Amino acid sequence: MSAADAKVLKTEPLKDDDARWTKLVLTTYADPLGKERTWEHAERRTRPKGSDIDGVGIVAILGKASGNEIILQKQYRPPLDQIVIEVPAGLIDAGESAEQAAVRELKEETGYVGVVSESSPVMFNDPGFCNTNLKMVHVTVDMSLPENQDLKPELEDNEFIEVFTLPIKDLWAECAKLEKQGYAIDARVGTLAEGIEIARRWKL
Repeated sequence: MSAADAKVLKTEPLKDDDARWTKLVLTTYADPLGKERTWEHAERRTRPKGSDIDGVGIVAILGKASGNEIILQKQYRPPLDQIVIEVPAGLIDAGESAEQAAVRELKEETGYVGVVSESSPVMFNDPGFCNTNLKMVHVTVDMSLPENQDLKPELEDNEFIEVFTLPIKDLWAECAKLEKQGYAIDARVGTLAEGIEIARRWKL
């Protein structure tokens, strides 16, 4: 069994009453000149009451003698019908902070236990299409701890995640290789890789 065994069997319209995760919205607004216009977009149904974010992406770094490595995942995504290279990520639970969610999701999806170092501002994934947002939470993983030796992910029955690591300095080049191998690159991974590459090229 591998993620490559997954495939789309059919697609069909989804009635609003049957949608658990998202809804389609038609918004009427006035543009800067006062002209009335409309915009079609999606909204999440899952944001907890009292929370200003939907979820977290996790930049989890392993400190190794051979160099720092980033934790990545391969996960099949039905909207693309492809395996996607992603950072660990997940939705916020009610009453949970972004930092708490990041530590929990990292443990559940990868088995690694980490410590939060910092969090990003709130980021919007695709603001022309959806209101969904997240924080990127930076987590360090101490590989000398016993809990990081025998990893035991706690995946849900609909999650099929392959965890791997890469030297963070090679992320840009590795993304290009993975794309040539047929993988889709999640924008969070690609943007992080591009940022590292820009910093290298411009000696920032």
